[in-house]
Amino acid sequence: MQYTYLGRTALQVSRICLGTLNLGVRAGDEESHAILDTALDHGINFVDTANQYGWQKHKGYTEEFLGGWFAQGGGRREKVVLGTKVFNPMSDWPNDSGLSARHIIASCEDSLRRLRTDWIDVFQMHHVDRHAPWDEVWQAMETLTRQGKVRYVGSSNFAGWHIAEAQEAAARRHFLGIVSEQSVYNLVTRHIELEVVPACQRYGVAVLPWSPLHGGLLSGVLRKLEEGTAMKSSQGRAVEALRTHRDAIAGYEKLCDRLGADPAEIGMAWVLSRPGVTAPVIGPRSVAQLEGALRAMERELPEEVLGELDTLFPPIGNGGPGPEAWAW
Repeated sequence: MQYTYLGRTALQVSRICLGTLNLGVRAGDEESHAILDTALDHGINFVDTANQYGWQKHKGYTEEFLGGWFAQGGGRREKVVLGTKVFNPMSDWPNDSGLSARHIIASCEDSLRRLRTDWIDVFQMHHVDRHAPWDEVWQAMETLTRQGKVRYVGSSNFAGWHIAEAQEAAARRHFLGIVSEQSVYNLVTRHIELEVVPACQRYGVAVLPWSPLHGGLLSGVLRKLEEGTAMKSSQGRAVEALRTHRDAIAGYEKLCDRLGADPAEIGMAWVLSRPGVTAPVIGPRSVAQLEGALRAMERELPEEVLGELDTLFPPIGNGGPGPEAWAW
């Protein structure tokens, strides 16, 4: 397994982060436990979840599922760098969402209980709260870190200027601030190259791309649709994007055929190769999908292949370094 530092911190994480959105929901309990154990056996030490995951059963279910896995012992909790999230509504009550100090602290306590752990390694803001001043947010996060319940703070779905604003506010308080940012990033959706990645590089923030295969769109969707084996790639954002990008996806799958490689492996290898990227967040529904992501980590894409991929899925602006790429 390859390891790297989480942004500017001294914390080491695997170059693949195991996302848990599908565990215990789209993947059965037995398969989900096998995915977690296989990931740990291969050295994946970074596991990501969120307080609302498992909403198909009830909000908080995925954290409970992970808590049950940790309870099996064998050093599972001690070996894992655990991330969870706060922001989304957990009920219809007005103070059970957002980034108020009240909700941040209460949400952390609830997550600790569900996860059956004493601490969260990376407590992530799932979205910016436009009503919460940064002094309120950082006061709550400082309280949790002083109590030993949170080790680091991360963000998700932030704009570049949100990251800059948050970091400047944290610096004024002599607080570490954000150490990681989760953003949607893949060949089809490259917007973060303009502002988010440069902001993260400037402030020493790790970039953790979620949906690195765009909901299955980059995993061989056309072939799967033809064979009738498409599952996730026939739903949600993948279907919507296919309407717009069908020609590019067809060209992509032909390129993968020519390389003799699984499209999912190429898509993942591309994300891993991007400047500033620390660890893509994968969401396997099977051990086989997890093993495919592990193979991608070993694949180096030649410059000519990277060039072909840029032709099929052009970078935003003129392809220069952000944030000036929009200009020339």
